[in-house]
Amino acid sequence: MTDLGKLLLVRGSVIMIVGAVLLLAGKFNVPLGRMPGDIVYRGKNTSFYFPLTTCLIISLVLSLIFWLFGRGR
Repeated sequence: MTDLGKLLLVRGSVIMIVGAVLLLAGKFNVPLGRMPGDIVYRGKNTSFYFPLTTCLIISLVLSLIFWLFGRGR
């Protein structure tokens, strides 16, 4: 049971850190979700939004972070 407790604490901490980063990004006007290349379609009664560029940038940053952590082992 102690392993499960440790796992839950680590995951909860990661979620809290991600939430704090997103709050700070909103306060400093980081344009995540509103970047050039994000697909937005607004019709008469509907709208469609797909953050393509934002997804690519987040994927690149996370890949770099995981690569650095993997290299450190």
